[in-house]
Amino acid sequence: MTINFILNGEERREALVSPTRTVLEYLRQDGGLTGTKEGCAEGDCGACSIVLVRNGSKRIEAVNSCLLTMGQLDGARVVTVEGLSDRGGELEAVQAEIVAEDGTQCGFCTPGFVMALYALRHSGETVTDEVIHDALAGNLCRCTGYRSIIAAARAATAVPSDVPGVMATAAPAAAEVYEAQSQKFISPRTLDDLIKVRGEYPEAPLLSGGTDLGLSFSKDRKVFPVTIFTQNVAELKQIVETDTSISIGAAVTYSEALERIERLYPSFATLIRRIGSRQIRNVGTFGGNIGNASPIGDTPPCLIALDTALALYGPSGVREMPLEAFFLDYRKTDLATGEVIASMTIPKLSENQLFRTYKVSKRYDQDISAVVGSFRLTIVDRIVTEARIAFGSMAAIPKRARLCEASLVGQPFNAETALRTGEMIREDFQPIDDHRATADYRLRVAANLFVRLQRDIEGADNIEVTTV
Repeated sequence: MTINFILNGEERREALVSPTRTVLEYLRQDGGLTGTKEGCAEGDCGACSIVLVRNGSKRIEAVNSCLLTMGQLDGARVVTVEGLSDRGGELEAVQAEIVAEDGTQCGFCTPGFVMALYALRHSGETVTDEVIHDALAGNLCRCTGYRSIIAAARAATAVPSDVPGVMATAAPAAAEVYEAQSQKFISPRTLDDLIKVRGEYPEAPLLSGGTDLGLSFSKDRKVFPVTIFTQNVAELKQIVETDTSISIGAAVTYSEALERIERLYPSFATLIRRIGSRQIRNVGTFGGNIGNASPIGDTPPCLIALDTALALYGPSGVREMPLEAFFLDYRKTDLATGEVIASMTIPKLSENQLFRTYKVSKRYDQDISAVVGSFRLTIVDRIVTEARIAFGSMAAIPKRARLCEASLVGQPFNAETALRTGEMIREDFQPIDDHRATADYRLRVAANLFVRLQRDIEGADNIEVTTV
């Protein structure tokens, strides 16, 4: 079998390349396409950005080629900076405006900026300065400064978008199994097939977006005998919305779900936009963030506070549980042998319910959290009648603050209640000191998030309150 994909409008068939070789290495070393640069090799700098249209998708998205593996390209279309000028040498609009606005100096990071803006230009989004800044949050420049680049972005995205010529070639069919260099890359199509393969290779890693596992390939140079790719499993890509809930498949990316999350839980959407960059969110998945079981994962505190139910699928069928019961201890979950995360179901907010979540980190974009606080409150006649509160980065697992919840119920949610409830955080959590934050800092920040929540709800940011 071969890995079949379209690269800059031309079909490629690779029969010998390692399926876990990074796309960045392939482009530079095998393809001679050195416009794509290697900076950090971990998805932070954006110098390696390319544009990808995945198998079965029409979304034109920027991704980090340093974290993408060759196996993930099967059935996809790829564009690098060399593929943009396909009209007799005429520059693509983004390239032309970068030149016109003096948006480059050393040029190392420029191809990544060009590809991020190329994806934005063809995304169909309504482009504002805020959208431009979001699209460029995953690209770093140390020379030029961003003013000229943003000016180029404004001008380029104002040019009407047509179907890029390099996207005109039909995508090839993807294989279900690929073997090369003593490695097997398996891409099941159905959930039952995934469970079958999982049973045959219980030690094989599950690869979806690769924003975490990809570091094993790019940094650690790990070679797995078998890798199981989940992005082509139809059931894991579904989003189903009813009158009372929304169900999101485990392989749905943050970007794919963001529009609905924005409509239903705007505060959650704000947090999702701070999970890495667009390049990361275009491949990172909810199932991966949950299954990783990291105590600093951004989405689990939000999902726990929203009373999310998790559907696990295994040889015996579906097993459902509250998400908060899934996390047992540090990096330990209730996932049984042979099971996979299939989907998560989030109840919609009911009347008198509100949801807010806040992430505290050293920088706003692309940073790991020191504290994530998530709050779902039901308030009737200014009295809290129900509270679900969860924190991340405060313990070995994301978990609820049950004493804080009890302190709120039956009370008016005013400044005094917020301060008193914040004091209870020391009874709910005993965080550790690490390089991200001290235990005392975490406790103070978590307590003050109740004050922030109260001011947010009351729209009273200028109220002077003595914080704990």
